[in-house]
Amino acid sequence: MIIDCDTCDMRETRACDDCIVTALLGDQGVLELADTERSAIDELSKVGLVAPIRLRVAGED
Repeated sequence: MIIDCDTCDMRETRACDDCIVTALLGDQGVLELADTERSAIDELSKVGLVAPIRLRVAGED
C-alpha cells in the first residue's frame, strides 16, 4: 500500500490530526507499507494503541 498524503481527501481535516500516517510523517510525504505492516497497524488501531490509517482517496472505496 502506498499512502500519499497529497491525494488524501482527509488532508487538513480533523481526521488528519488523528491519523497514524500523520504521526509517522508529519503533514507531508509518501509512505509505502507492506501488507504485514498494514495488518499490524490495523490490529493495533482496533485495540486503541495507535490511530488508524485514515487515507481516503477520491474515487476509491
